[in-house]
Amino acid sequence: MAKTHICLSLIILLYIISEGSFMRVNAQGQKEWCVAKPSSSTEELFNNLNYACSIIDCQIISKGGACYSLDNLYNLASVAMNLYYQAAGRHYWNCNFGGSGLIAITDPSYGNCIYEFRK
Repeated sequence: MAKTHICLSLIILLYIISEGSFMRVNAQGQKEWCVAKPSSSTEELFNNLNYACSIIDCQIISKGGACYSLDNLYNLASVAMNLYYQAAGRHYWNCNFGGSGLIAITDPSYGNCIYEFRK
């Protein structure tokens, strides 16, 4: 009985110690894109768009760019967020955007708007 209790305690201790280390992995081998959560507010989308475009080149979402869509703030913000995420090394924290970012494993590209992916 004592051996069972010690083994169970050891297993529980190992689980508690290692829990955070297996939760988030930077899957460099898997294709990933960063997009805005569908529940993001207009303010969050504007903030994400402004932040990302203050750091990276957002010509693709400017007038005449392949992803220009003046009437769709969600798409504009998602493209900018993804550009930032890819440029910053594709770490999960680079897609957080205050909790309004989402890592997608399905290519979000549409029409002529191709979402960048960097290996």
